[in-house]
Amino acid sequence: MQPRKFVPIPFTYHQELEVRIENLTNEGNGVARVDGWVVFVPFALPGELVKCRIYRNHKNYSNADLVEVLEPSAERVPTVCSLFGTCGGCQYQHLAYDKQIAWKRRQVEELLLHMAKIEHPVLPVIASPTQYGYRSKITPHFHKPKDGAVAEIGFLRVGTRNSMVDVEQCPIAMPALNEQLTQVREAARAGSFKNGATLLMRATATGVLTRADAIAVEQVGAVKFEFQAGDFFQNNPFILPDFVAYAVEEAKASGATFLVDAYCGSGLFGISAAKEFQEVLGVELSETAVKKAAHNAEINGLTNCRFIAADAREIFAQVPHAGSETVVIIDPPRAGCSEEFLQQLFAFGPKRVVYISCNPATQMRDLVLFTAAGYSLNKVQPFDLFPQTKHLECVVTLSK
Repeated sequence: MQPRKFVPIPFTYHQELEVRIENLTNEGNGVARVDGWVVFVPFALPGELVKCRIYRNHKNYSNADLVEVLEPSAERVPTVCSLFGTCGGCQYQHLAYDKQIAWKRRQVEELLLHMAKIEHPVLPVIASPTQYGYRSKITPHFHKPKDGAVAEIGFLRVGTRNSMVDVEQCPIAMPALNEQLTQVREAARAGSFKNGATLLMRATATGVLTRADAIAVEQVGAVKFEFQAGDFFQNNPFILPDFVAYAVEEAKASGATFLVDAYCGSGLFGISAAKEFQEVLGVELSETAVKKAAHNAEINGLTNCRFIAADAREIFAQVPHAGSETVVIIDPPRAGCSEEFLQQLFAFGPKRVVYISCNPATQMRDLVLFTAAGYSLNKVQPFDLFPQTKHLECVVTLSK
């Protein structure tokens, strides 16, 4: 049945097309053109001839479902998960891993050029040493029970905002999580829930934790971290030491005496870098994270770290050092930095900024303001912390 708000131009509802895929978006969708009109087809790869079915027309593009691959790409590989294409967790299981990271690099290049208006080489993506079984944290969820029974427990269905897919095992989750997923699901079904809920599973050195307030332990290189299982912490421990070491090295190479770690969380970057600086100041919104960061500095025997709970937009008023002697590491949420925060950063004027982002699109948007403030781009280094998915982390180094 055609949806009530469907616009039947240029294609009718469920019209089937044969199209050649030209490109991939940073969302992992194949891009085709029909008489110049763009059609996005998920799970289709560049070079492939596919049959697709239109389900939505926008002002300048259409969305379609993949019906059949008529001429497969040589880069297409068998998928590991039977739910691939239905579960919204992965976008790239059908693409050979070396090609996944090649496309991610190209997508960063395109964002840098089109959003930041900067022509600059993007270094090859640092690959994850483990491409499956790497996630140390998963959060399956379920909707409000019907007639007292919990239905699907898992993740969002592709192309929907609230429809769930029942997930019994997740190939990108660490084996320890999959070993306990069955009993966690059984316990949820045996519980008495009036509303839906999100379950927490985090694998750490102390075992699998399922309570948000349980203390997780993670070793990153020579540094030990303790944090609440429900708090944010990078969840690919296999690539994390190299990822952190790179950011620390970029900060150290500035020659600055002092380090400010904005959006510091439980202190991952600041504490890892502490031995390279006279003093580290970390700032974070969450008071529990700040307490945990101070604790982490203490258990690692560091006396030159100070952490404060403050809005990151007010951070620089409390920095006792000159910007010319300071390097700043920023690792904001997916939304990127607020303009208010950036203007304060520019007024402080650190000699170097190491900007870490899990969303290169908002990072490139912010680079426009960095350029206007007199910062030049030194390096763009992506890291693939999320194999099989559209996500990646990107470390950009900027100097004044």
